[in-house]
Amino acid sequence: MIGVGIMMAGLAPPLAAQPAPRRDEFFWLGEINKASTVINSEEGLLDPALAPRIAAGLDAVLQAGNRPGGQRPSLVITFEPLLIEAAGVEATLLHAGRSSQDMLATVRAAMLRDGLLRLAGQLRRTTDSMLRVAERHAATPVPNYTNGVAAQPNSYGHYLLGHIAGLDRDAQRLREAYARLDLSPMGTTVLNGTSWPLNRDRMARYLGFPDKVDNAYDAAQVAATDLPVEIGAIATGVALHAGAHIADVMTQYAQPRPWILLEEGGGNTYVSSAMPQKRNPGLLNDARRQASTVVTLGMGRALQAHNIPPGMNDPKVTADNMAVIAATVALLERWDRILHALVLNPERALEELNSDWTASQEVADVLMRRYRLPFRVGHHFASEVVDHAKAHDIRPADFPYAEARRIYAETLHEMRLPEAELPMNEAEFRAALDPAAIIRNRATSGGPQPAEMARMLRAAGDRLAAQEGWIAERQARIDAALAALDGDFGRILARAR
Repeated sequence: MIGVGIMMAGLAPPLAAQPAPRRDEFFWLGEINKASTVINSEEGLLDPALAPRIAAGLDAVLQAGNRPGGQRPSLVITFEPLLIEAAGVEATLLHAGRSSQDMLATVRAAMLRDGLLRLAGQLRRTTDSMLRVAERHAATPVPNYTNGVAAQPNSYGHYLLGHIAGLDRDAQRLREAYARLDLSPMGTTVLNGTSWPLNRDRMARYLGFPDKVDNAYDAAQVAATDLPVEIGAIATGVALHAGAHIADVMTQYAQPRPWILLEEGGGNTYVSSAMPQKRNPGLLNDARRQASTVVTLGMGRALQAHNIPPGMNDPKVTADNMAVIAATVALLERWDRILHALVLNPERALEELNSDWTASQEVADVLMRRYRLPFRVGHHFASEVVDHAKAHDIRPADFPYAEARRIYAETLHEMRLPEAELPMNEAEFRAALDPAAIIRNRATSGGPQPAEMARMLRAAGDRLAAQEGWIAERQARIDAALAALDGDFGRILARAR
């Protein structure tokens, strides 16, 4: 296939598809009014003879709003005058049993619902990118750090699977929050419902909600406050996970010989204006700053909702709540770029492991596992080996076996144990200090050994596939519901022509 932009000879270019209308406040107010027209005219709350004229006026308002520069009011009180102008004052019969409170609560829920699906999609894509890196480096030994100090050898794939586990919890929280958000407030009016026998279940289905908010007071007074706070907490969790990974990569830029960096160029790095040797990690800096922005916005949701009586507008502002989601999506996009730009040098990582004593715990473990030596004795022996090596600038591969035997004898004497030879022969001693062997020989469920890595990589892939299915299913339900509403509304509209 040559290029998408090249026309086939002899064929006229296709007509440009009309862009889908933005699902903003104006869009959802239109959908609510369309659903009210259909439901109320069919259930006796609106004169069926008036419905076509009202539908035609409503359609004219929506078509005008969809044109470039068209008016797209975001409030009920600014939308309704346009509808009256287009269809006459009888159009306000649609307002039976409705209020700005339940209408705008529904608009907010629908918009946040769309936003969470976008966030879920980007979270899945970024996690998938991390999984691809983990698969490539399932057995690549690298240093891992605790308390900011090199601690033990690990595979880079296993390290990334740990981060993927955190992102999976973020995805779980997102799905749980979505289920609480995905309920229709329509028909609850202001506080305690209405005397009009509105069909709330049918309204919910037309707007793509699987069910309705149960308690009328909760709908616009309580849920509208705490649900944005929950979304802010999810966004904060994502930012914390992103920041932790970014900080780990960032520390390498302070090293003279890093084992992992960003690929240069493409906006990933930039040259210092004064120091020719520097390659500043601009992408890491941008992503870290974006993570801080997300935390600020996410925690701001709780501050905005704090210490106010139910129903106040402070925490309900759609733009503020959508900004949290948009900022988190932008962060995940930057993080995805980082994952694609990472360049890992396995030889340099192994060199760093072999230049330090990150494998020394394995010596103590082998002495206890194979020779039943108390762990603290083995630990003290290994610690003394490390002290001697660092005092004399000896690398693990160069440590004299005779010196290890001497230190072992001193350790037994110091701990008042009977004299004995170091039970590990020289080959065992060297093998215990091999970072790659340590990774291969781990026996812990959830460890970096090949069998467990294969299992965890498969499980992570399965979870991502399920997450993709979850997103597609919910998006399809909303799209199908709105298509059904358009079909039923179109039949009424057709009678006006």
